[in-house]
Amino acid sequence: MFDSGASITLYQEGPYLVRGEFEIYGQEGEQIPPGRRTVALCRCGKSRTRPFCDGTHRLVSFCAPGAAERSAAPARAPSLPRTAPVAAAVAQSAPARTVPLPEPRGAVSEQLLAALSEPPRSAIEADLRTVSDPLADEDLQLALYLINELHYATLEGVDPRWEWAPQLAPLRAALEERFELALRETVEETSEQEAVAVGETLQRLVAQDDGPPLSRFAETQASDEQMLEHVVHRSAYQLKEADPHSFAIPRLVGGPKAALVEIQFDEYGEGGAARMHAQMFADTMAALGLDSSYGAYLERLPGVTLATVNLMSLFGLHRRLRGALVGHLATFEMTSSIPNRRYGNALRRLGYGREVTAFYDEHVVADAVHESIAAWELADGLARSEPEVAADIVFGARALFELEARWAAQLLGCWQRGESSLLGSQPAR
Repeated sequence: MFDSGASITLYQEGPYLVRGEFEIYGQEGEQIPPGRRTVALCRCGKSRTRPFCDGTHRLVSFCAPGAAERSAAPARAPSLPRTAPVAAAVAQSAPARTVPLPEPRGAVSEQLLAALSEPPRSAIEADLRTVSDPLADEDLQLALYLINELHYATLEGVDPRWEWAPQLAPLRAALEERFELALRETVEETSEQEAVAVGETLQRLVAQDDGPPLSRFAETQASDEQMLEHVVHRSAYQLKEADPHSFAIPRLVGGPKAALVEIQFDEYGEGGAARMHAQMFADTMAALGLDSSYGAYLERLPGVTLATVNLMSLFGLHRRLRGALVGHLATFEMTSSIPNRRYGNALRRLGYGREVTAFYDEHVVADAVHESIAAWELADGLARSEPEVAADIVFGARALFELEARWAAQLLGCWQRGESSLLGSQPAR
């Protein structure tokens, strides 16, 4: 049996989350469609989409506890209601993911691509001593991206046995080791104090983040071509949105697992193929006149962009890094609503309509819900149930900030110099 009631949860420095079966009305009796099964209601009073939260509480440094602010009679906390099962949606046909192979960008990717042109036979080894910056190196990041893509898609003309071929293991291990080591050497080490209060630590890191103002630039200044480039860059992840983080589901238990599944259920369209976030991004690309097929722009994506996706795959493909994956996801969700609002505004400023902005508008609302679940029920919950991964949760957050800042700085730098941020000289469209 399913509980038909509704529950309201208060989140520290955040919104009210309403779950279950509920209706919302204005004071004149008009019904306000929630548009989703779980909604975040504004608590700071500053949202531009009231009564719903849009993440503005982060901009105004809103402070409030995650509990009642005055004493109340002790009461047993009710369990969260379970909503009625969603009717199975009619499956929509979609082409299988097939990635065309790019040109190599150095000795490592050249050796890899040569090996992938044949069935697995002998081990692939490469000399990585010439790599000076593993976090952005074109050759290393392309090779690692192609190896990771074997888990997500078909590489054109590549024997699928390469996915788990032992002949590939030495190269994969060497690339991942250089990448992870560079990350750990670059970002600040997690302190003991941070590890014992992970939810509060993530809130503080998000509040203190002063990375390049890419979304503010986009909202007010970006040209049509620059916004198209931004979409192309993001296609490397958004066309498989949620997939890397879903690797954590079988690696978690109890409350953190339930929290992750709640987030991912929303990411995958609550059972509706057309509302899957990856499909909504593909629709945005098509409406912009861009090629929405998976992997279409791999040849144009620089190493600094590929690194942001390789980071998720690195964390997702290794159980030992489940804490880092959770920290990455929580921070991703906590920092999403406001930038997506700005990107939507940028596209509206340039004259585009709902068919283009729907993806961004959806994330303003969805991630206002996800951020509190991800910070407290997922990340903080995992740290409390598995203290040994707490430091890695914070590491995952800091790694995200580092690579996103590098990526944003490169885009802004190129645009301010009047250059394309994509590889190659031709325009995005």
